[in-house]
Amino acid sequence: MNSEFTAIIEQDEDWYIAYCPEIPGANGQGRTLEECRANLAEAIALILEDRREDALRGVPPEAICETVVVGI
Repeated sequence: MNSEFTAIIEQDEDWYIAYCPEIPGANGQGRTLEECRANLAEAIALILEDRREDALRGVPPEAICETVVVGI
């Protein structure tokens, strides 16, 4: 499943700097647009994985845990 997020990319001299407004703390940079996008995508994936693991630590064993698919 693919998820789509917004990437705001700006050029700062020889670097491209990116952030994702939907995921606070997700930032990327690179010498090329492709490198910048790839770094941002990796940051988003790592943050979401960490948040999921952190959120699931406090879930009681008897709770129902399901996946919800959102299609917009």
